[in-house]
Amino acid sequence: MSDMVIDQLFSTMAAPVECSEATALLWQHYGLRGVASPLNSERDANFHIRGYDGREYVLKLTHPAEDRAVTDFQSRALLHALARDPTLPVPQLLPRSDGQPYAVVNMADGSQRVLRLLSYLGGQPLHQLVRSAAQRRHLGETLGRLDNALRDYVHPAAHHPLLWDIQHAERLQPLLAETPDGPQKAVLADWLVHFIQQVQPVLGGLRRQVIHNDLNPHNVLVDPQDQITTAGLIDFGDMVEAPLINELAVACSYQLSSSANPLDTAGELIAGYHAVCPLLAEEVAILYELILTRLCMTVTITGWRAARYPENSSYILRNNGLSWDGLQRLSALGRARATDYLFQLCQMKGQA
Repeated sequence: MSDMVIDQLFSTMAAPVECSEATALLWQHYGLRGVASPLNSERDANFHIRGYDGREYVLKLTHPAEDRAVTDFQSRALLHALARDPTLPVPQLLPRSDGQPYAVVNMADGSQRVLRLLSYLGGQPLHQLVRSAAQRRHLGETLGRLDNALRDYVHPAAHHPLLWDIQHAERLQPLLAETPDGPQKAVLADWLVHFIQQVQPVLGGLRRQVIHNDLNPHNVLVDPQDQITTAGLIDFGDMVEAPLINELAVACSYQLSSSANPLDTAGELIAGYHAVCPLLAEEVAILYELILTRLCMTVTITGWRAARYPENSSYILRNNGLSWDGLQRLSALGRARATDYLFQLCQMKGQA
């Protein structure tokens, strides 16, 4: 595991940023006045700004240990996506008073952070809503549009090491080594061996591009009136260049049902995505195993982090229980039945 990935594990906590410091930076760099309130975040310091101009914003200050090149990668991805598809429901990166997209600022604690200001997207977080087929299909379509917009986006930092990168799930091994022995650890360890031996070798032959890589229900906003239309895709902090199908694997891991076929609800999202961003047969063939790998990652990483940062455990573990339940139910479905279903869903002929 590289030093940069180890940094991601051990530098999670940083000195808190006061609301007064955030509003002072807002005035200094953007010429805006407003009231700041903190937003939940695992690493960065984020604030909801209610501007005196009547508008709302999100002010973001990166973790002091964040690689500046990675911040630039994420920032310019937003600019690129909206240039390709101006109606995408993603935050707009607002320029500073001098026209620059962001600034490196000196903080009161002596650290340096990157300051950015984004438009605030209205909507209700998906995790607070009753799910529906139409809602999932629209989300799939919106995610497909985003990936189409990012298809030609390139950046030197696109390959940065990221713990949440499915293609490098082998990086979970040191975390699992520290996990207490028990039935859950045995399941996770067995799946990781399967991934390394059977799944990882296939990934090198698949389509690659920059992906959002974190479409969990906390990062999706829905129109509160119709409760169907995707009003916002937010939090681009886990972006990476990876096999395109990893994008769907992440999203589907949060869309499983409690039925005999837990993929039936995720299938609605997949169908919406496939209609806008058509999948290839070799991508559909590996999707089931990639979803399981993402569930394995979520359980392992969040459990490991929560044990080390108990003061933030409720936020860290928000997807842990559902992911473990989903992993067990999806494993019970089996690869053959799951892949059969996915090929039928995408109206393809393939070998399960």
